[in-house]
Amino acid sequence: MNTLALNQFSLQNILKGVALSALAVSLTGCAKDMQFPIKVGVNPESITKGFNGNYYVTVMNSNVEGDAELVEISKDGTLKVFAKGFNEPKGIAFVGGDLYFSDVTRVWKVDKDGNTSILANKADFPHEVLYLNDVSVDGEGKGIYVADMGDTKFMRDGNGNLWPLDSEEAKLVPKVGRIYHIDLDGNVTIAQDASELLLNPNGVGIDNAGNLMVGEFFKGNFLVTRNGQLTPLKGEFRGADAVEQDSKGNYYVSSWHQGKVWKIDGKTEEATLLIEGLESAADFYLEEDKGRLLLPDMKTGLVHSVDINK
Repeated sequence: MNTLALNQFSLQNILKGVALSALAVSLTGCAKDMQFPIKVGVNPESITKGFNGNYYVTVMNSNVEGDAELVEISKDGTLKVFAKGFNEPKGIAFVGGDLYFSDVTRVWKVDKDGNTSILANKADFPHEVLYLNDVSVDGEGKGIYVADMGDTKFMRDGNGNLWPLDSEEAKLVPKVGRIYHIDLDGNVTIAQDASELLLNPNGVGIDNAGNLMVGEFFKGNFLVTRNGQLTPLKGEFRGADAVEQDSKGNYYVSSWHQGKVWKIDGKTEEATLLIEGLESAADFYLEEDKGRLLLPDMKTGLVHSVDINK
């Protein structure tokens, strides 16, 4: 082989090597992109972003006491059990450098190493708590709000369907649901007392003005405190679960019962359906910078990415 041919051969090999390296980098990048939906386990309920930008999901598993888990999803989609030994973990929030989530009648704290402790137990609440559900960060980052759904056994008929709102059975739902505030030292106070509008509160959050937002499961109201009074937005979202507001003033609400999620215009209060056909749309995490909601479908064990730019 002459010198020119040898140089051409070497150049071709270099270019081929560069191309293969670029392809490898491209494929590696693709492999590291999180792909949705993600299967996270049996009966996932709530998701938030926490330590090192990873995501954390409460996974209830079966009805066996102590078999529920907290699952970590790394930024590339890798799963691992981060903590375990819970009963029915529901809403989760990240505040003050730790994770907090509800578990029937108690609230857990989990640190960056997966160590667990009780922030608030049943006896710490001023009223009997029956079914703690959603959790959110308060407006100052000094504690959390947690919803007690109250007595849930009155909500449904024998087939598991919600009683019609105009039925005699609907009148029997007791007014014992409440919203509590818990500071990071475990001190519990009532943030919103029992009300006719708050029979079975599920979702809870804080809007841009610092007002309390609540998703009422049985009646399907999206409630916002205005001038200190609970006020329903337009629309009915029976089975309401998560509630949130983005920086533009739009509201979001999921319906566990209907398997749907809506975006609600902050001015007109008109609702746009973002996704439907899920088996159970649970407690989502709003990731506005990525234009999405991360949404567990509890009955299928999947976490979906829902586009909010509709």
